[in-house]
Amino acid sequence: MGIKNYIGKRAKPIKGSTENIKVSDYMCRNLITFKPEQTVLEVMNTLIKKKISGGPVVNDNHELVGIISEGDCIKEISNSRYYNQPMEDIKVEEHMIKEVETIDGEMNLFDAAEKFLTAKRRRFPICENGKLVGQISQKDVLKAALELKGNSW
Repeated sequence: MGIKNYIGKRAKPIKGSTENIKVSDYMCRNLITFKPEQTVLEVMNTLIKKKISGGPVVNDNHELVGIISEGDCIKEISNSRYYNQPMEDIKVEEHMIKEVETIDGEMNLFDAAEKFLTAKRRRFPICENGKLVGQISQKDVLKAALELKGNSW
């Protein structure tokens, strides 16, 4: 039987500690986004060209309306072949995930790391006043952890 050691959250953050590190400190602000009226074929080309696995879908007001991923595109490849439908006719809005879970940019980065584990997501969009302002990915959390490795968390 192993020893389980749990240290609860400190009452006050210590100056210079990782407790005041926010998602907004590490989120990506320069995002590749998609439009609902784009074709899935266009999305596939962008995913390959930009070496990303998915991205947010925004309307003309830059409001988040969905997420589209490699997996969504693969489903459409399979469906288009089965139903003999040209990929050029398949629109993002018909196949994006519309129920999107976002997180707050003010959230502690390590609480966000826990959220990645429980939600089993690769990325979370961040919105302010209904507008997409950034995205945090699992990779962003790993980068932050490497930067902060001199500190104890």
